[in-house]
Amino acid sequence: MHVAVVGAGISGLSAAWRLRRRLGPGVDITVLDQSGRLGGKLATGEVAGVRVEQGAESVLLRDPVVAELAAELGLGALAHPAPLPAGIVAAGATRPVPRGTLLGIPADPSILDSSGPARATPEPPGGPDPLLAPGADVSVGALVRPRYGDEVVDRLVDPLLGGVYAGRADDLSLAVTVPALHAAAQRETTLSAAVRAAQAATPKATGPMFGVPAAGMSALATALAAASGATTRLDAPVRELAPTPAGWRLTIGSTRDPGYLTADAVVLAVPARPAARLLTGFAPAAAAEVGVLDYASIALVTLVLPGDVLPASSGFLVPATEGYAVKAATFVGHKWPHLAAPGVSLARLSLGRYRETRVLQRDDADLAELARADLAAILGTRLPDPVGVRVQRWGGALPQYGPGHVDRIARARAGLAGYPTLALAGAGYDGVGIPVCIRSGFAAADRLAAVAPDPAAPAGVAHAGTAEPAEISTGE
Repeated sequence: MHVAVVGAGISGLSAAWRLRRRLGPGVDITVLDQSGRLGGKLATGEVAGVRVEQGAESVLLRDPVVAELAAELGLGALAHPAPLPAGIVAAGATRPVPRGTLLGIPADPSILDSSGPARATPEPPGGPDPLLAPGADVSVGALVRPRYGDEVVDRLVDPLLGGVYAGRADDLSLAVTVPALHAAAQRETTLSAAVRAAQAATPKATGPMFGVPAAGMSALATALAAASGATTRLDAPVRELAPTPAGWRLTIGSTRDPGYLTADAVVLAVPARPAARLLTGFAPAAAAEVGVLDYASIALVTLVLPGDVLPASSGFLVPATEGYAVKAATFVGHKWPHLAAPGVSLARLSLGRYRETRVLQRDDADLAELARADLAAILGTRLPDPVGVRVQRWGGALPQYGPGHVDRIARARAGLAGYPTLALAGAGYDGVGIPVCIRSGFAAADRLAAVAPDPAAPAGVAHAGTAEPAEISTGE
């Protein structure tokens, strides 16, 4: 059996690894990617001789899958952040992130006082019916804004969501971004009661909430690829995908000089719009559902500054209402002690919000200077000239899950039920975060393993029938 995995990000590499575990040495696996490197948004590099993460910074450890994988792959124990506070910029000052909230949404609005970044309006009394009808989905802002007021959404929820999704609370699906609250809102009649129920249903952390492989995020991608035993083909864009009587045919490379690859099964682990283009020819209904998903672009500016010039905190978030281009900052050496370098301070600054792309049209030098100016203004100090700068752009990097996303992806997968040897995987379908992407890749591999041919069957002949895709949790 030969399986082609289209996409060498964490979802595709996880699918390849899982396929090897499920099907053993007899399966041939080819991983293809249009870029020249493995790992997608896992990108560890150096600036002025200092190691930095140029993509995903860390993983949420509520799901143990990354820690388990790291141990199995020989990457050792994960590094954890220092227990330092983070802040939110409000009215020109950096204020502590309020404790006891659910992505900035409090169970008790009175905990938000004048010393914090936002104050809540009194919640209206609950009615006879739950906040949401069974199965309904709304934006986070649509649930919170009429009950707690604009300040809570604009100054708390928006920057916390924006740090993960680069999107706005008024656009993002409650079911995807805060699934526990979405479930509770279908039972409770007030937002405060729903937040309490969601918090009670969320397992309490017994250790650090975040971690990273000590050798860097790229080490996870490299180790997965090696352990999968897959053949890797980089700089190999897949331009067409077509079903054949024996399986699948992939058209690869340039339009002038295309190459072809045949496979018994395919994992499609690419963003939604490229996936939709590949699906259109044989599954137009699924392609239409997938193709509506939009993405936000961001840029990460890493500054290596001489001296100890950054405050002793993990960083800050910036609401869009504050008027800065920078939306988040991480003080790398303080937050991640294993990355601290002598004699310098590292600031990692994130710019770019959904539908706000003008700032990203600047060249790298202008963007870096804008980021430094914003950082200095927020800190209220002059900063020295950096001894190292790195601008990493991620075009179309972060999916924007609108209300109804979960149902839309369910319809897309139902539209592929007639193709049991094809599976979708990735953040565009199942939610952001490294653990979610890994489990999405695992589920895609399990779907294909369920219809793998018997060892005695002729090559290219799979089991008859279809396999339902495994249920995936959306969001984190």
